[in-house]
Amino acid sequence: MSRDPKQLADQIQAAADSGRSRPPLETWHPELSGDIDIRILRDGTWLYQGEPLKRAAIAQLFSTILRREDDGDYYLVTPVEKWRIQVEDAPLLAHGLEREGEGSKQQLWLTTNMDERLPVGADHPLSVGHYPNSEEPRPVIRVRHGLEARLTTATFYDLAEQVVEDDGQGYGIWSGGEFFPLG
Repeated sequence: MSRDPKQLADQIQAAADSGRSRPPLETWHPELSGDIDIRILRDGTWLYQGEPLKRAAIAQLFSTILRREDDGDYYLVTPVEKWRIQVEDAPLLAHGLEREGEGSKQQLWLTTNMDERLPVGADHPLSVGHYPNSEEPRPVIRVRHGLEARLTTATFYDLAEQVVEDDGQGYGIWSGGEFFPLG
C-alpha cells in the first residue's frame, strides 16, 4: 500500500471490483506500517496533509477499510499494511432518520455520510453519552469494526420525537425489537 491516497484508493477499488461488498477486516492483522497524515474532522471532512480530499469517493472507499482497535486508535487496514490515522470525534456521521412501523414494533434506520443505511437494533445499537467535561449529548450508533457514527444535531432532534416512556426502563426509543434508553 502506498501513502498516496489516490494509489491507495485505486487498490481498494480494485478489491471492491472483485465482487466483495466489504473487505474482511476482521481477518487482516498486519503489523503497524506507521502513521499517515489523514485526519477526520468532527464535521466528517477527511483531510490528507491538511487539505480536504478532493473526491468524496476516496473517503468512501477508505471508510471500508477503517477500523478502531482496542488501543482506541483508528487504522486503515489492508491484508499487508496498517496505517494509523487521526479522528477528532466519531469517524462517521449519521443522518436521515427513517421509521417503519409503530411503537415497540417499529424499525428505525439511519444513513451514514458514506451512504451506508443502518437498521438501529442489536447489530447497530444506539447510545447517548456525553462529551468529556461537558453535558453536551453525544448520540452514536455502532457501525462495525469498533466504528461509531455520531448522529447529526438535526437527526438527534428527529430521534427525540420518537422518544417514549417505557415502564421500568425510562425514556428511550424502540427499534428492531430493542429498547434503547436515551437518558
